[in-house]
Amino acid sequence: MAQTLRHFDGERYELHAWCVMPNHVHAMFYLERGSDLEKVLHSWKSYTAHAIDRGVIWQREYFDRVIRSPEHFNETRAYIRNNPAKAGLVNWPWVG
Repeated sequence: MAQTLRHFDGERYELHAWCVMPNHVHAMFYLERGSDLEKVLHSWKSYTAHAIDRGVIWQREYFDRVIRSPEHFNETRAYIRNNPAKAGLVNWPWVG
């Protein structure tokens, strides 16, 4: 999943923070002009589901939000990066 998130970073979107947890993923990114949120999410889900080859692994829906201020940006980025530690995952490698 981490490789998939990074694959089009700087082309279709700009990643600001991400975290792959055991049962969910957080990704904070800015869509580049001309990119479509639904298509980006579909490509992430489709590619990883096929690579893992375990059938349906993703829920249909997702939760998104608009970042409205520099403070909100910093708080959200910190939340994502600190998520593994809050869950007790020491030295968790899948954070960016």
